[in-house]
Amino acid sequence: MPDDRPTAKQQRYLRNLAEKTGTSFTPPATKHEASREINRLKALGASPRHERTQDRRAVSEAARGDQATPRPEEIVGYGSTATWGTGRVMR
Repeated sequence: MPDDRPTAKQQRYLRNLAEKTGTSFTPPATKHEASREINRLKALGASPRHERTQDRRAVSEAARGDQATPRPEEIVGYGSTATWGTGRVMR
C-alpha cells in the first residue's frame, strides 16, 4: 500500500494559508484531505494584515499572562495596605 500521508510541502502550505486567512484547520490524514483543505483555505482569501498582526499580538500577550495583571483602577491603597476596589485585602 503506498504512503497516503500528506507531504511536508502540503503541510507547510496549509500552515501558511491558515495564517494568511486567519483560520485554523484539522491536520489532514491523507494527501486527498490535504488537497481539499488547501482548496478550501485558498477560496477564503487572505485576511487584512492588521488583523493578523492584532491576533498574533493578542495571543502573545495572553501567553505571557498580561491579561491577569491588575489594572491601576482595580487597586486602592499602596503597599501592604493595598486592597482590591471591592475592599478585599490583596495577598
